[in-house]
Amino acid sequence: MTAIRNPGNAERICALIAEGYTLRQIAREIGGESHGSAITAWARDDEAFATQYARAMDLRADRMADELLEISDDGTNDWVERQIGDGEVVTVADHEHIQRSKLRVDTRKWLMSKMMPKKYGDRTSMDISGNLTLEQLVLQSMAPKDEKKE
Repeated sequence: MTAIRNPGNAERICALIAEGYTLRQIAREIGGESHGSAITAWARDDEAFATQYARAMDLRADRMADELLEISDDGTNDWVERQIGDGEVVTVADHEHIQRSKLRVDTRKWLMSKMMPKKYGDRTSMDISGNLTLEQLVLQSMAPKDEKKE
């Protein structure tokens, strides 16, 4: 497992992560194990590599944001020509391609929200308003449960 741990591989692994490769793809690319567990173990064990790895993951998420725009704006294959019964050619929507593009966008959005929730996650906020005094809050918190509902 330690065979992959060298500065050259660290740089290559992080460059591939930033380009959007998965850990499995990277492990195959560098001739290591068939999965990325050796890479994640390295990031866990080595602080310097962990810093490089985290930066590469941030760059990958930003790259995905760019891909979202490209996928969403590209309507190249959304329409196809089909021949109907009498030989007439008509242009129709390629719903399969449109749904695949939607899946690609949704998958990237979901991954980005999990990889970088502060930057790409859903934001939630609470708006609390009212005019309760500290005394009212204390009394309300000490009241039996059935009285609190009122």
